Amino acid sequence: MAGKRQIIITKSDHDDLESLFFSELAMAFGDKPYLQSLRQEMNRAIVMNPDEIPPDVVTMNSTVKIRDVHTQEVSTYTLVYPKDADIASDKLSVLAPIGTAILGYREGDLVQWQVPSGLVRFRIEEVVFQPERNRVCVT
Repeated sequence: MAGKRQIIITKSDHDDLESLFFSELAMAFGDKPYLQSLRQEMNRAIVMNPDEIPPDVVTMNSTVKIRDVHTQEVSTYTLVYPKDADIASDKLSVLAPIGTAILGYREGDLVQWQVPSGLVRFRIEEVVFQPERNRVCVT
């Protein structure tokens, strides 16, 4: 499981994920420990407006580089909702174990998470793209 830090999440991502937890897809996977962990983290999360999110936080549709602490392998993924997931295109579902692990964490954070093959530890190396920091605000 991830640490007991509070994740940071946008209000819209929080609302969309809450809806997703009650979807048929999530109900089919509801007994998975990593989904229960994500729900717990969301319950403790710091929820912010998109324009208040720090630029180094992993939000939905962010592209991130993560480094496996054990192998030192670096992978790049875009965190997406299940309907957009395509691992061949490096689009990682938020309902996948590593997808649930990185949401709301920041560059430099060390994350450990239980996946089917055991406990993995990785560092969020870089938030390459984050929609909130690329949004143009009109006043």
